[in-house]
Amino acid sequence: MNPITAFLTIACLAVGAAFGAMGRPYRGIPFVIAAIIIAPALKMANTWEKFVILRAGKLRDVKGPGLFLIIPVIDNVVAIIDERIQTTAFSAEEALTKDTVPVNVDAIIFWFVHDAQKAALNITNYREAIDRVAQTSLREMIGSSMLSALLSERNVADQLLRDEIGRKTADWGISVKSVEIRDVAIPVALQDAMSRQAQAEREKQARVILGSAEAAIAGKFVEAAMTYADHPTALQLRAMNIIYETTKERGATILIPTAMVDSMNPVVALALAGQNNAPKKSDGPASLNTAPSNESL
Repeated sequence: MNPITAFLTIACLAVGAAFGAMGRPYRGIPFVIAAIIIAPALKMANTWEKFVILRAGKLRDVKGPGLFLIIPVIDNVVAIIDERIQTTAFSAEEALTKDTVPVNVDAIIFWFVHDAQKAALNITNYREAIDRVAQTSLREMIGSSMLSALLSERNVADQLLRDEIGRKTADWGISVKSVEIRDVAIPVALQDAMSRQAQAEREKQARVILGSAEAAIAGKFVEAAMTYADHPTALQLRAMNIIYETTKERGATILIPTAMVDSMNPVVALALAGQNNAPKKSDGPASLNTAPSNESL
């Protein structure tokens, strides 16, 4: 009994009892009768509810929301339908995928009743039916899907389930808003195999990236070598920069060949360049003592 009906019933009974206490029971009898009629006749549906009413076994109307009256005894409220969005969790255990891998899948469905008359009259228990249909559709979807697709394409699987369950429940006045797969559990042995496969794929990709980087670096070195060949001064400046970089740390001892030190002397570098460009004598090339020695910096 809703609060309004309860208040009116109690009020009528109180007035009838008051007249009886005053010694005027004939005036209180109508209020008692009104209370007896109001209690079963006045109904109130909340804004999310629909009342399905039968009159003498036949459908009379679907009422709600708000207050309405029915005829006691003749009219009967057979169902109160909640039209808010409902959630139902369902699962499939040890279901085989298309590639014969056993998986355990947990999912949840969001649905609502869009036709209260069908939900009340076309099926005995629509809540239980939703659960059974969802489980059956989930097993059918798993059996027609490969494991890799089931793991990587969750959105596609959710859409397939939503369409399939919605098609089966449309005659019951039920609409499926969405279906979400929460978890896909696979055997531990298969998890280890898939982990090793993923690790091998990552190593392969890392080696490919490293090879590409080595090729790019080698190309840059070739470009630098061509630049230094055409510009000896640039090579000399680069050599000086290398020596500076290696001697920044204090207390370090660096051994540098004499030839490298001489290459940083412009006079010696020019002399060596001129000697290399001089014409050879008939009795053989001129000799130049360039035996390297080590100097300590």
